[in-house]
Amino acid sequence: MGLIVALVFLALAVVVALGAIKIVPQGREYTVEQFGRYTRTLKPGISFLTPFVEGVGRRVNMMEQVLDVPRQEVITKDNVMVQVDAIVFIQVMDASQAAYRVDNLNYAISQLTMTNLRTVVGSMELDEVLSQRDLINTRLLDVIDQATTPWGVKVARIEIKDLTPPPDITNAMARQMKAERERRAVITEADGEKSAAIARAEGQKQSAILEAEGRKEAAFRDAEARERSAQAEAKATELVSDAIAAGDVNAINYFVAQKYVEAFGKLAESPQQKTVIVPAEMGALVGTVGGIGELVKAIGADGPAAPRPQPRGRGSVPPTGA
Repeated sequence: MGLIVALVFLALAVVVALGAIKIVPQGREYTVEQFGRYTRTLKPGISFLTPFVEGVGRRVNMMEQVLDVPRQEVITKDNVMVQVDAIVFIQVMDASQAAYRVDNLNYAISQLTMTNLRTVVGSMELDEVLSQRDLINTRLLDVIDQATTPWGVKVARIEIKDLTPPPDITNAMARQMKAERERRAVITEADGEKSAAIARAEGQKQSAILEAEGRKEAAFRDAEARERSAQAEAKATELVSDAIAAGDVNAINYFVAQKYVEAFGKLAESPQQKTVIVPAEMGALVGTVGGIGELVKAIGADGPAAPRPQPRGRGSVPPTGA
């Protein structure tokens, strides 16, 4: 009998000891209640409680959690019904406040997010809702974080997971996008044609400028050539004139032969001329050319040749003053 009583007391002591020793895992915190009243919070590790006086109240998850916000229908500012859902990332910062200030923390945050999501989306038009998700997330985060601060919870971020307009609105948006793409294509094509036309006009302008500069340069060269030719002609005329003044008959023959040859050449080059008639005075022309050769020799000397004395024949009249 005494042995049985001893074993009972031993078992009771083991149970009491195990109840007094608490091991809190990492990422969790336990609240301690003394006769139902919160007294302290147990951190991760081993802790000891007063048997029959203290007990564990709530086991709180201190890690970051992801809450799924159910899909709901929201009416935008321009009266378009859209379906939207979201996800919320939260983390408990104070275990006692999360345990005793709100009942069913996850459900409370989910409902709070749904309510504010309807408020934010309902204050915006459809185009803004579709194009400004970051703005919606930021506004929701500010509102939800301020509301959950008394609960000892930090809302890290809120993301719109899906946002679906009605099918007819989706079809209208697709047609609008197609029309916008076609408009941009037409504008791009027109800009390309405009650039090409400008490039062609610029090329024609540069070509005309270069062509005009070429004509200017050619005209300048032609004028310079004519000037030099005129100077040479003037020099030749001067020399021939000096020879004529000195009494050289071959100089006169030079001019006559030159004009004769030019006229004969033009007659031979005429496209209407099929037959060339050689003048009977061709022998005289040959003699004239011979005289031209003597004249050239005379011009090439140091000065114009002195007139040669003419032989006197019968009936010749002596020069005056002889």
